[in-house]
Amino acid sequence: MAVPIVAIVGRPNVGKSSLLNCLARKRISIVEPTAGVTRDRVSTVIEYEERYFELIDTGGYGIDDHDNLTDHVEGQIRQAIASASLILFVVDLLAEITPLDQTVADLLRSVDVPVQLVANKADTDQQENYAGTFEALGFGSPLCVSALHGHHRRDLLDTILERLGPDAENDPPQTVMKVALVGRRNVGKSTFINALAGDERVIVSEVPGTTRDAIDVRFAIDGREFIAIDTAGVKRRSKHKTSIEYFSTDRSLASIRRADVVLFLIDSTTPITEVDKKLAELIVNEFKPCVLVINKWDLAKGFADAEEYADYLAKVLPHLAYAPLAFTTATEGRNIQSTLDVAQGLFKQASTRVSTGQLNRAIEAAIEDRQPSADHHGVQPKIYYATQVGVRPPTVVLFVNNRAIMREQYRRFMERRIRETLPFDETPVRLIWRERQQKRRTQGPTAPMVVEPEADALGDADDGDYDY
Repeated sequence: MAVPIVAIVGRPNVGKSSLLNCLARKRISIVEPTAGVTRDRVSTVIEYEERYFELIDTGGYGIDDHDNLTDHVEGQIRQAIASASLILFVVDLLAEITPLDQTVADLLRSVDVPVQLVANKADTDQQENYAGTFEALGFGSPLCVSALHGHHRRDLLDTILERLGPDAENDPPQTVMKVALVGRRNVGKSTFINALAGDERVIVSEVPGTTRDAIDVRFAIDGREFIAIDTAGVKRRSKHKTSIEYFSTDRSLASIRRADVVLFLIDSTTPITEVDKKLAELIVNEFKPCVLVINKWDLAKGFADAEEYADYLAKVLPHLAYAPLAFTTATEGRNIQSTLDVAQGLFKQASTRVSTGQLNRAIEAAIEDRQPSADHHGVQPKIYYATQVGVRPPTVVLFVNNRAIMREQYRRFMERRIRETLPFDETPVRLIWRERQQKRRTQGPTAPMVVEPEADALGDADDGDYDY
């Protein structure tokens, strides 16, 4: 059973996003003095006293959005209210009741959902004396908190659990996989994520930069829970005009790091840009499995076929040449499910372990095909044996005579061969060169160092498991 939903609602600039971050004890929503930063529903699951609920931050009700998205923002607020088991109606303790506060109160009185009035910005005990003013809104005495300083955080959490009752005792479903949707602006990420969720979970607009936060969208397929992370469109840092744009981009990059698989959306109607190349580089550097999602494919048909486009991508994004391609039309929901199936296949690959013997046989075959080059002093690099020490990404330690002379070109060659010969053909592999340690004789404390005999490539490897 799903956990209950608690929605944070209020006019702009009362501290709703700060309150979500305070209760979650981590920075999830972007907090800025600029009104209207939050547009979509930003959510996180809160665990407190071994009980759970999903907390949703919403945009400021009544905001005059400069991109003409006010109706979209208020639509998201209404959807949050409709799904909620409890509403936190947040007001600014340091301000008088405003007409917008009254408008929000009127809206909440018209819905059949319990409401807890919360007076934010109670930074001192003296300021709490102003709280009685807000009883005029008709929701009783407000609970005073300071989201900025965390004052009365536990009191608010206790109140939430008390009002939710036994519903908060449900454990949240275990997530099968987290996928992050990344790409530059207006490639269709929000449309894609709504198609996955089967609901207008995030705002879709032609306005560049509509999505600002990194938004976790939970959805279930065949009873299995997934999280899709919608991210802000990335553009060059030199073109960031506001701190909102900077934080949006920063959250997008953090989303890549916490994802299991990245869906890298590319607009098939425009050429690959420097931003696309930088995103590809980051995905590679983070060793994240990646699906290259070629979106708006319905608009590109007639100009190129899938094979020609794949060849084009291999040239302009060579570091992701191993990544599978998916051709989609998110506006029509075309190939959305099959793309998720591909992502699950990558997740399975990245979670795979192979035996030490199987790994060493693959590496020995690679060495027979191509020996590593000697350094400028004529010292020949040698690989003795290897072992897999981790998954997600598959991580392989190769024991060598001198890691300083192992060249980058050979590392790329070895990584490619491991992918080709082992069940990692479409996922990145992390290779770590490690020098084999010398062993000291045990006859006495002053015994000389003895170097292990240098076997030919992998000759002394066995099928055992190593733990380093």
